[in-house]
Amino acid sequence: MGSASLLLAGCEAPLAETAGGWVGGAHAERGHRLRAEPPKAGDGPLRRTQVLIIGAGVSGLACARGLSQAGIADFALLELEDEVGGNSRAHKMGGMVCPTGAHYLPLPGPHSHEVYQLLEELGLVRQRLGRPVWDERHLCHSPQERLFFDAAWHDGLLPPAQTASAQAQQRLFERAVEAAQAQLGFAMPTRRAPWTPGHAALDGQSFAAWLTSQGLSDPHLRWYLDYCCRDDYGAGLQDVSAWAGLHYFASRHGFHPAGSSAEREAVLTWPQGNAFLTDAIAAPVTAQIHRGRSVLRVESGKHQVELLVWNEARQSAERWQAEQLVLATPLFIANKLLGQGLAPLKAAAEQMRYAPWLVANLQLKGPLLQRSGAPPAWDNVIYASQGLGYVDAMHQSLKPQAGATVLSAYWALPQARRGELLRQDWRHWLRQILADLMPVHPDLLGQIERADLVRWGHAMSIPVPGLRGSAALSALQQPQGRLHFAHSDLAGYSVFEEAYTQGFDLASKLAARLGRR
Repeated sequence: MGSASLLLAGCEAPLAETAGGWVGGAHAERGHRLRAEPPKAGDGPLRRTQVLIIGAGVSGLACARGLSQAGIADFALLELEDEVGGNSRAHKMGGMVCPTGAHYLPLPGPHSHEVYQLLEELGLVRQRLGRPVWDERHLCHSPQERLFFDAAWHDGLLPPAQTASAQAQQRLFERAVEAAQAQLGFAMPTRRAPWTPGHAALDGQSFAAWLTSQGLSDPHLRWYLDYCCRDDYGAGLQDVSAWAGLHYFASRHGFHPAGSSAEREAVLTWPQGNAFLTDAIAAPVTAQIHRGRSVLRVESGKHQVELLVWNEARQSAERWQAEQLVLATPLFIANKLLGQGLAPLKAAAEQMRYAPWLVANLQLKGPLLQRSGAPPAWDNVIYASQGLGYVDAMHQSLKPQAGATVLSAYWALPQARRGELLRQDWRHWLRQILADLMPVHPDLLGQIERADLVRWGHAMSIPVPGLRGSAALSALQQPQGRLHFAHSDLAGYSVFEEAYTQGFDLASKLAARLGRR
């Protein structure tokens, strides 16, 4: 019996008494309405609007914000869930807010000017003498991250290089990242970088295969690179392309070997995670957002687009008509809505792979006992863990004494476990979360007040080999008649910068098309 199993063996009684359950996330039954025969619209109400947006995730909200700022008021946004934000929604436990999904945003680079403009409008940054000055209340406070490795906590997430060979491999990978940036070019968002035969060659192979071809075999380095891929893409280096693996570092993060003097990348974060951003984006356009609307069918005609929509609150059908339709949904959902009638969309949907995610918010009575090494940080990762670590929702409070808090533990699951995630009871997953964490925190179960878990069946697009260079994705960047697409899926992976830029840029194009700019 493993150490984690031994720790849990005598804990079934208190575990069974632990309050909690499934919260937030997606209403699977609403999404699965697409599999059934749609109801008859009958004499349901008919609503007309100039621009209709489906999906109030980051892209859909960004598009709505852009339209509003361009002076277009005749638009509506339909959202399946009762809350906006997509994978960036929040939860509250014991009076403390915590994330249910995305929980940080790196400072935008030179190519992410739409994101920088948003943050400036929200008052998070201002220009002084031509330089950005960030509001420190929104920057992640130190210590930012730590790794439990070799029976102790270490500053940062890269395992210490314990041999000269390991140090050499870290430096070799650093040089490879620098060479890729200098010779090929990478940017965030990715479409602002060139796409050359060199990029295509990287896109055509797995990151694991490329690392092997470069002689990068150190297990600690490869674990770290695998962790980074799972954290940003939901899948490891065996599954993502070499382009994606290098893009992670060359576009914004950089790679800094152990002992490097380079400053750690700053990130913006909030107790509620990126819900801080999505709530702020949604605020000016709240009147145009219609929540609890399941879109069942889309029919595109010569002069208009017509939708059949199910009103979840009233349990009745609605009809919507629009001149222009924005599908700000994952591409596999858009494909189902259109009945697989659009060739590039069908091809793209067949290429896409999605990572299921599990987020467990653990409300604690007080601080956990600490092991030796680096002090508690915002992001805490365990080497060789099944999970991706946990973030402390109260870290930003800067309280002089540790107390009650919420720890948000993240797991990116293999696609084969999506059915298990949907079917199994929440305690089945809580046991696995605790088995992962308790070897490091044996007092964890005794500190838990409540455990609220969130499941995301199709949380993130995985940038598998061949996806970034897909002709189908490129085609969907252009209007398809009255249909327009705006989602991070179009970049082949899921991060805030890609999603926001897709939506806001599309709003500018629609405004020009409608004669407002």
